[in-house]
Amino acid sequence: MLYLLIQYLMNWDCHIFLAINGIHSPYWDSFMYLVSGKAIWIPLYVTFLLVLLKNFNYRVVLSILLTIGFIILITDTFTSQIVRPAVARLRPSNLESPISEMVHIVDGVRGGAYGFPSAHAGNSFGFAFFICYLFRRNWLSFFMIVWAMVICYSRMYLGVHYFGDLFVGMLFAFGGSTIAYLVLLRVNGPCHARDLRYPYWPVWVGLSTFFLIFISAFFFRV
Repeated sequence: MLYLLIQYLMNWDCHIFLAINGIHSPYWDSFMYLVSGKAIWIPLYVTFLLVLLKNFNYRVVLSILLTIGFIILITDTFTSQIVRPAVARLRPSNLESPISEMVHIVDGVRGGAYGFPSAHAGNSFGFAFFICYLFRRNWLSFFMIVWAMVICYSRMYLGVHYFGDLFVGMLFAFGGSTIAYLVLLRVNGPCHARDLRYPYWPVWVGLSTFFLIFISAFFFRV
């Protein structure tokens, strides 16, 4: 019974992936390729660091950075080094995958052998959930969740992850960020209760980055 349920879910997972991955164009190839990159979001991360430095002393900032490092340890290192090899689910783009010939990939990028769970989903949602807990600002929380969702969508568009990879990565992110934030509360107290300055700087920087990607995709071809 359990085996049949797993097969049923995997079939639906495959259908969802192919439906999303099958809708593509040269412009969106470039857009999603840029969105999925890590370096392009460095200004967003730097802006968060600046906001932290504007609001907290160095000891608290260090505690927050260590907490983010702990989240990444769960959503990236643990999932990539332990969970993925144990589950051994091939990426849809892997040449050994039975659907690899139906998968649209961009710039020849197929990723590693295994993709369950997704580290991109874990890292982006882990960071987004933690920011939601930490700042408690509605528009910032909304932007961060949408930001993580767009990154996850890009991973299916690029053919390197199933929806299930992303969903489970998000679950790891939720668990890891929740545990990390509860530990931070015990150490520093409720940071979100403070009258924070400049909490929406990251939203403007993030929107500016999306706009830059939107324009760049017209000229950048992969």
